[in-house]
Amino acid sequence: MWNIIRGFVSIFVAVEMAISGMISGVLPKSIDMPQIPETEYGKYVDPFIGTGGTPWTCGMVSPAATVPFGSVRLGADTCFLGGAYIVKTNTSGYYYEHGHIRGFSHSRLSGTGAEDYSMFRVTPAVGSSKAGPVAYSHANEQAAPGYYAVYLPSLGCLAEMTADIHTGVHRYTFNSSKDARLYIDVTSAAAKAQSRDGKVEYDPETGIIKGSCLLYGSFAGRYDGLPTYFVAVADKPIESVDISSDPEDCSIDINFGNLKDQSVELKVGISFVSAENAMLNLMEETDGLGFDDVREKAAAAWNEELSVIKIDTDDEDIKTIFYTALYHNMIMPTNFTDVNGEYLGFDKQVHVAEGYTYRSDMSLWDTARTTHPLYTLIAQDIQLDCLNSLVAMGMQGVGVLPRWPQGAGYAGSMMGDIANIVVTESYLKGIRDFDFETAYTFMKNSSDNPSSRAGREHVNEYNQYGYVPQDLCPGNESASRTIEYAWEDAALSLLAGELGYTEDAAKYAEKSMYYKNIFDPETKYFRAKNSDGSFEKRFSPYMTTFYDMIMINKYADYYCEGSARQWRWSATHDIDGMIELFGSKEYFVSELEDFMEDASRNRAAMDPGHGFWVGNQHDIHTPYLFANADRPDLTQKWVRWTLANRFSTDINGLDGNDDGGTTSCWYVFSSMGFYPLAGTDKYWLGSPNLDGAEITLSNGNTLKITALNQSEDNIYVSSVKLNGVELEGCYVTHEQLMGGGELVFTMSNTAQ
Repeated sequence: MWNIIRGFVSIFVAVEMAISGMISGVLPKSIDMPQIPETEYGKYVDPFIGTGGTPWTCGMVSPAATVPFGSVRLGADTCFLGGAYIVKTNTSGYYYEHGHIRGFSHSRLSGTGAEDYSMFRVTPAVGSSKAGPVAYSHANEQAAPGYYAVYLPSLGCLAEMTADIHTGVHRYTFNSSKDARLYIDVTSAAAKAQSRDGKVEYDPETGIIKGSCLLYGSFAGRYDGLPTYFVAVADKPIESVDISSDPEDCSIDINFGNLKDQSVELKVGISFVSAENAMLNLMEETDGLGFDDVREKAAAAWNEELSVIKIDTDDEDIKTIFYTALYHNMIMPTNFTDVNGEYLGFDKQVHVAEGYTYRSDMSLWDTARTTHPLYTLIAQDIQLDCLNSLVAMGMQGVGVLPRWPQGAGYAGSMMGDIANIVVTESYLKGIRDFDFETAYTFMKNSSDNPSSRAGREHVNEYNQYGYVPQDLCPGNESASRTIEYAWEDAALSLLAGELGYTEDAAKYAEKSMYYKNIFDPETKYFRAKNSDGSFEKRFSPYMTTFYDMIMINKYADYYCEGSARQWRWSATHDIDGMIELFGSKEYFVSELEDFMEDASRNRAAMDPGHGFWVGNQHDIHTPYLFANADRPDLTQKWVRWTLANRFSTDINGLDGNDDGGTTSCWYVFSSMGFYPLAGTDKYWLGSPNLDGAEITLSNGNTLKITALNQSEDNIYVSSVKLNGVELEGCYVTHEQLMGGGELVFTMSNTAQ
């Protein structure tokens, strides 16, 4: 079956690449691909890494122009020949192996499996030709932080994009004497979706275009749509416009007349509050600035953000992978606050963010494991914004913290109440300038009461039986939910203890052990269990949900996005207790080693298999577990194997969806030699592949990392010293790192 799917997709890709080859020739002399000014750190970022490869297991990122944590992510929406669409090839709007561009829309999610945003798509056209998908070649395409450009040969048009937080700036240079036109699809949306309630108007006296829609997508459609507004202003006179007022298919076709060898710049301000705010955003960010000014401003913003970690290595590929990974971690969460402080809340009312920036689009089930821990080190302002925003969402929503907030609503993606991990970890690390008491109340609500699109599903059954019974909750990932809920109750227990609620701490600590209730002592796996206490008979540790979707065997529907084997290592809140379930540390290590050995030989494989897969979140931490079983040498071995084999500078350089930077962040941490134990204030020690790094910490201190004798052969750690004192055990704490100083790894080619 996988071969049939692979063959089907390969046919489309082959046709697309053939077309790209035919059109890739030399550009007309009147058009030169611009030289991108380099910045000290931005020059190492390659936005095309992770944009291609096997559909549905590739990075799902986009080379769109954006600024750090911006609302606008302006770039190409691609498609196959004739606009053909194959599911999960471009959830970010862009897929490298497409050969056609539908146009350039103003935002997208980064690295997720969800198709959303893609609003107000702008498509150039010339003459009387209908605006629509046009062929392009990667030979005439380029991107850098805050910039994207592509030449469209059939139109004789160079399209360039840059952005500020809420404003996208387009520049189109035409070498045709035919009428130059820009078509704005007011009701555009991601993939095959279409937005609703489109409206657009043009004022010929001012040249201002205003429009709005109710944006529908994979997530926004779950809470009845996201109101979205734009204001557009061009720097060239408009000769005429053609408006379609159909609210389900609303558009404006703007005709500039003959612009041969000229450029037209189009500024588009975006708001989720009002058209007036869209104009305020546009004026505040770009008034008096031309395209090149905005691009330089965006590049400088990126360079400043990326400079927070300065790495030392002679390997140019590692520099590119590292800084691209760091860049991916600064795309989301989205700044959802207009320049006047207003934002659209979960109650669909307009609120004002007092003392913080309201942020949305948090892929928490993923980012809680790596990306948010990174913010606690280098971007506590962003982390604090997220915490304040999560509390506001709970207050304006249904009284629980969201697990995947998108735009102005509960997207409800994935499971559990993963915000528990983010809140507790932040508090333990000393980030407390938010309403943690209200957050704690919302966390308790999730653990104790049922909710929808937020909190826990089947929570009553979980609390009654001490696990999620498969027969009472069929087809709902019962085994995975039990493990996740226990992890999240552990975080709740830790926070309760810190806040002095001793009875609550004991209650949730007891619930955190519920994961053991579904461990089968015979097979040594976590298994689906029925309400009568019996394990489900149908069981195969090697069957993944990916096979189940095709074979419909229902061996793996007890698990979320993986297999029993991949969920076998997920009780990270009680690692010692989990190891004890295996009977001995030796058996645990043996089974974990087999799991690592069975990792797919191919990065971003169509079938990722049932072994270790760093591109998905439930087993992303597993190389570090060896250290808890007294085998740090195996942690070091497999961390270095993963760094070398699961990341690259290729278009498939990410081994799975990036999920808001989560997979990329694995590389950022691991390359520096430590990795977060999510939900705690601890970091595992690993094996750095850098010679050194210098981190500017959020408190102003500097942490210098040195890896003595580090090389491809010297992957083992002889000792680790922090400020001259040797570290014992497998962890370093957040407090120790935030104190700054020097962390020194002494490397060897021999396991210690």
